[in-house]
Amino acid sequence: MSTKGAKDIQFFVSEKAGAVSGLLVTPSEARVLLVLAHGAGAGMRHRFMEDVAAKLAERGVATLRYQFPYMEKRTKRPDTEVVLTDTVRAAIATAKKQAGDLPLFAGGKSMGGRMTSLAAAKAPLDGVRGLIYFGFPLHAAGRPGAERGRHLAEVATPMLFCQGSRDALADLKLLKPLCRGLGKSVELFVVDGGDHSFHMLKSARKSDDEVLDAVADKAAGWMRKNA
Repeated sequence: MSTKGAKDIQFFVSEKAGAVSGLLVTPSEARVLLVLAHGAGAGMRHRFMEDVAAKLAERGVATLRYQFPYMEKRTKRPDTEVVLTDTVRAAIATAKKQAGDLPLFAGGKSMGGRMTSLAAAKAPLDGVRGLIYFGFPLHAAGRPGAERGRHLAEVATPMLFCQGSRDALADLKLLKPLCRGLGKSVELFVVDGGDHSFHMLKSARKSDDEVLDAVADKAAGWMRKNA
């Protein structure tokens, strides 16, 4: 699945970080726009990002995907937290200019989602009505802990966590009580049998594509409800 008709854009982050690329997908009957950040190891053109954007477009969700500076420069080491969160804010500012009257949401895959949440915890993201995480990285693989989620209590907007039950980076025994403690505006959608990218085992009765459809349905519905 591909996102045909994606518009290439560029925007400036800071003097230190420079400019980065983005891809804007706007379906003809778009109702909302999601600013979508990539994970640590793959950029905005990774298949997961392509597939999520395409499935959301089918459900009336426009997306702005974008590169973090280190990915733009094709280096493997992620930028500092300050640069990453500055990039999140710059992407949201760019999306506001492109969105017209569309309600804005933000989030991302793994690290991209967490950096969006860190930016929102420091100061409200202008115009953003909610955050969506596609595999929130609560801890390192094999090292369960909830320290990486402490800042989430400072996020003022509604949040949706889409998480696989086999996610090695988010033990549900830790994530479920964390989400409950964040209040009624926070929702956890568990993909039974899914890993960090919602990949299913061969023994599962559902394919990866079917599961991603369910995730896209949930995300699109949640955004419409919170718009």
